[in-house]
Amino acid sequence: MAAENDVSRSYNEWYESTYTPFREKRGERRDPFTTTSRIVIRPVYTPLDVPETAYIDGLGFPGSYPFTRGVYPTMYRGRLWTMRQYAGFGSAEETNRRFRYLLDRGQTGLSVAFDLPTQMGYDSDNPMSTGEVGRVGVAIDSLDDFRTLLKGIPLDRVSTSMTINATSAVLLAMYAVLAGESGVPLDGISGTIQNDILKEYFARGTYIYPPESSMRIVTDIFAWCRDNTPSWNTISISGYHIREAGSTAVQEVAFTLSDAVTYVEAARTAGLNVDDFAPRLSFFFCVHNNLFEEVAKFRAARRIWARLMKERFGAKKDRSCLLRFHTQTAGCSLTAQQVENNVVRVTLQALAAVLGGTQSLHTNSKDEALSLPSEGAALTALRTQQLIAEESGVAETIDPLGGSYYIEALTDELEEKIRVLMERIEDMGGMIKAIEAHFPQREIERSAYAYQKAVEKKDITVVGVNKYTDKDCIHQGEFRIDPEIEKSQKKKLAAFKKKRDPGKLEVSLRRIEETARGTGNLMPPIIDAVKSGATLGEISAAMERVFGRYSPGAVR
Repeated sequence: MAAENDVSRSYNEWYESTYTPFREKRGERRDPFTTTSRIVIRPVYTPLDVPETAYIDGLGFPGSYPFTRGVYPTMYRGRLWTMRQYAGFGSAEETNRRFRYLLDRGQTGLSVAFDLPTQMGYDSDNPMSTGEVGRVGVAIDSLDDFRTLLKGIPLDRVSTSMTINATSAVLLAMYAVLAGESGVPLDGISGTIQNDILKEYFARGTYIYPPESSMRIVTDIFAWCRDNTPSWNTISISGYHIREAGSTAVQEVAFTLSDAVTYVEAARTAGLNVDDFAPRLSFFFCVHNNLFEEVAKFRAARRIWARLMKERFGAKKDRSCLLRFHTQTAGCSLTAQQVENNVVRVTLQALAAVLGGTQSLHTNSKDEALSLPSEGAALTALRTQQLIAEESGVAETIDPLGGSYYIEALTDELEEKIRVLMERIEDMGGMIKAIEAHFPQREIERSAYAYQKAVEKKDITVVGVNKYTDKDCIHQGEFRIDPEIEKSQKKKLAAFKKKRDPGKLEVSLRRIEETARGTGNLMPPIIDAVKSGATLGEISAAMERVFGRYSPGAVR
């Protein structure tokens, strides 16, 4: 207590006699300074901001509850994060070439981007797919496409993440069938399927079925993976798309963890034991430019989740309390003006992710504000991670910013704000009720509007956009999809359909409908349908005939 009084006395003396007169004479650049979540940043932080008594309960040690300092005891001293560059465009052949190019240059995991028709449950020959085939990701209609996508890639040695939600069961089924064809047992494959449908209803929009039916598919995947693929992450609960839609850091974590609570509750209602499925839950966050807020955000999220799982859901295993997460640098922060600046932005964001303890990382390419990433830009993005890992020294010790007065105070403040927002959602009846009331949608819209207004008023600086601008802005490195890919994909699909057994196909699709009307697990009939030659669109349509297609109500 005496030491604390000494610090308090010294701080007050400094503030009144040194800091305040100097500030009044010289001024400061802004008043107040705030983070992106509007947390006021004090001029300096001291031991007064970090109660010593909170160390064991609030911080602890890496790999120990509440996991504030990291989910594993050795973190990057034992193993570096997985460098998982997101890729997917045009045809399966082109995407396979990009995968192999990156793997040959040191990438350690795959991350697949699918085109919009694949995400929405349409085959490439569906009229709804016109103009969208292969545009924002790879087109996958059939098992043949999937075979081509992963040709020559050892599924027992390379983990694969698939950013897919409404049709996640179909893509997981294709992966399982392909593993069997490759001689890899299901318990030998590892990876992640996003399978996070809730955020689609308020932040992204690639949903097909109503929420209740979608949640059934999610929990069916949990149950099937528990029994068949012990090393597969059954879901990647995503804050990334929430942040890209315009949320603050606080909203990103609060909405993501509220989604996660809903999934855990649904799984328990479906009869699953929390310790049987929780260890395979994973998360996916965005990382932005405010380095210290982002580091603190990840630390706060780990602590909140650990306590939720233990105190609310009664998890017995430590593994059930781990918030393991993938990070992607912020696509919305990239600018078409002065694209070289994006390399610096991505580097700062990647550094924040590593300092925050991420388990895997995607670094965006500098030209993504203009087009799909060019090969050279994708390599620079990968090299950014490798430089941080091998040359910066930040991976040599665990949680190197832990104990910083600023970081610890900011972690505590973010945690409090996240909890308050989560409690507000609970008071509304949970996340599904909040989505139906358009609460997260409105909150994100307000934050996005406030940010854009601040940029336009120059209260927030975006280098090259509203400050330090150049009249002659050179747009470079634009990479476009060949429009002939859509025609080629339709031809391949037509040839695939001709070689199927119509009788087997009809039986398998009927079985999906029958299972959807009942209570059985949907994964086995979907896998059988994939084996019989059913396309992604046909399988999705079979479930849609039972579940219907969701149309959101009017905003109230």
